[in-house]
Parts: sequence; structure tokens; C-alpha cells
Amino acid sequence: MKTAAVLAEKSEYRPSEDEKFMNERQLEYFKLKLLTWKEEILRESRETLTHLQSETENHPDLADRASSETDRSLELRTRDRQRKLISKIDEALRRIEDGSYGYCEETGEPIGVARLEARPIATLSLEAQERHERRERVHRDD
Repeated sequence: MKTAAVLAEKSEYRPSEDEKFMNERQLEYFKLKLLTWKEEILRESRETLTHLQSETENHPDLADRASSETDRSLELRTRDRQRKLISKIDEALRRIEDGSYGYCEETGEPIGVARLEARPIATLSLEAQERHERRERVHRDD
């Protein structure tokens, strides 16, 4: 497989439904997409950490202090969600390496290029995801 630097030069490539599903070029495309996404999240996390470390002011006004604490809490929750997203990205990268990427964990059928383009960490086909969400709604109502 090619390196990410070589692939970056060929960024005009977009997978298509007309190609053989999960051919080498598609796998490289999604690998690069996932690695780029992960690096972007990690960069944002570093920026947040730097911001939180520099934002240690003690606000004399209670409203300012409350606003600052709310902002800090929101940033930390966002980072926690992104930490979980990084874990899903790493799982998707492992699936690329083991050859199971792009196939539904429930049915074994191809997930579809359009769905993977929109959500590269998807593990279920659209139909399987809809079934899962319907079951979740039914059990939540119990």
C-alpha cells in the first residue's frame, strides 16, 4: 500500500459504486481520510489543553466565573466525545488492516461507499443501523 504522502497528492480521487468494493485504492482513500480526521482531532485536543492551562484566571464576578466554568465543562465534554471518536477511528483502521473494513458487522454485506464517505467509522449497513435504532427505541420506551 502507498504512503499517506503519496495519497495526499492524489486527493482528487473519490471512491465510486462502479469500482470493485474495497479495492486497494478505496482502502487507501479511507485510511488516509481516517488518519487525517484523527490528526485533526488530536490537534484540536492539544489546542484545548493549551487553552485550559492558560485560562486559569480567577474571575471576581460570580457570573463571569460561572460562565467560565460552563465553557470549561463544555470543552471537556467535547474532548471526551472526541476521545471516544478516536477509539472508533482506531478500530476502523484495524478493520482496514484485517480486511473487514466496509462490511457490516451484523450481516457481512458491504456497507456502501456513500455511507462510508459520510461516516467512515460506520460498522453497520444503513439497513442494519435502522433496525438497531428501531430496537433501541422500542426498548427505551419499556
